[in-house]
Amino acid sequence: MNVIAPRTVREFWERHPRAQEPLRIWLKLMQRTDFANWAELKAAFPRADYVSDANLVILNIGGNKYRLIADVSFRQNRVFIKRILTHAEYDKWNHGGRS
Repeated sequence: MNVIAPRTVREFWERHPRAQEPLRIWLKLMQRTDFANWAELKAAFPRADYVSDANLVILNIGGNKYRLIADVSFRQNRVFIKRILTHAEYDKWNHGGRS
């Protein structure tokens, strides 16, 4: 899949060095795999969630320490990274209203 913007991933792991290895693994897998649909993505990432009202996929990264939020277009074979958050940041974002 075409991952838009891998720079976001690198910037996150520069601020959170422990996230580097799990994010590298995620990025490499995403760039090497063409997921045809949600079922295929879910099979690769069983703990992923789909938020239909926002059209977002939320992926648990690094043993649930980080959350990567993305807009995934299977038709266009693209993943647009919206944000990456620590677990604590995600909880605050998720309970405080997504924006």
